[in-house]
Amino acid sequence: MKLNIPVGVQTGPAPAYEAAAHNHADGSHGSVPGPAPVFVTVAGQPISELDIAQEMQHHRAMRPEQARADAARALVVRTLLQREVSRLALLDQIEPEGAETQEEAAIRLLIDREIITPVPTEADCRRYYEANPERMRSASRAQVRHILLAAAPADIRAREKMRKLGEQLIAQLRGAPERFAELAQLHSACPSREEGGSLGWIEAGDTVPEFERQVFRLQPGLAGLTVESRYGHHLVMLDDLQPGSALDFADCQARVAAYLEAQVKQNAIHQYLSILADRHEVRGLNALEAA
Repeated sequence: MKLNIPVGVQTGPAPAYEAAAHNHADGSHGSVPGPAPVFVTVAGQPISELDIAQEMQHHRAMRPEQARADAARALVVRTLLQREVSRLALLDQIEPEGAETQEEAAIRLLIDREIITPVPTEADCRRYYEANPERMRSASRAQVRHILLAAAPADIRAREKMRKLGEQLIAQLRGAPERFAELAQLHSACPSREEGGSLGWIEAGDTVPEFERQVFRLQPGLAGLTVESRYGHHLVMLDDLQPGSALDFADCQARVAAYLEAQVKQNAIHQYLSILADRHEVRGLNALEAA
């Protein structure tokens, strides 16, 4: 069985059971009598649907089924590591660091002890450097002004309204680009409106990915269409674009080494979790993920 380490803390909708747990058939509210159903176990230890529903708040997904599967996988991984810590009696062999709990410290010890990965050599790094020239560049920079016409991601009607307003404002700016700051002050929902809509120089990672993907493909000047992001529709004025330049191997070696080491460790952790899943007999997770 292949298990992935859950990454990040996110939010998402809960399954039907969570709602049912607070509503009786007569319309009153309270707990449903009896235990929550169980479809997933680790060495016979149940992971109930209520456990999964509570964990789902940390796993955002487009579909609740995906959030449920991600939450179940996270709980299985946690349970596997807890059981292995118990099997090896590691709980009292290490002192917590900082805000760590005793259990978190023991899991850290488990990972450090059981998963040993080689450090990439200079030859490894050079091979990656030569095979990935498009990644071995300094970051591109864009000097951007924008006007945010805000609309919630799920409000289709409002987003369409903002798109149409954006097109009207673009038409005005084509004839009078000097009015950009004025229109930003009037219409933008971003604090940058106080600076005429200016975001200054941005690089990858400074804003949300869907905004950057479009902005860094534009030609300097006023964008002919709105740029859509999770926040709404943006009018964009690209004042300058400085493409990234190729970097020497010496400038990249440390970053490449860190990346390769992280990739090797991630693969080793996946393999280790698969071993633990066999050792402690995970049941029901494959069926839940398939659903």
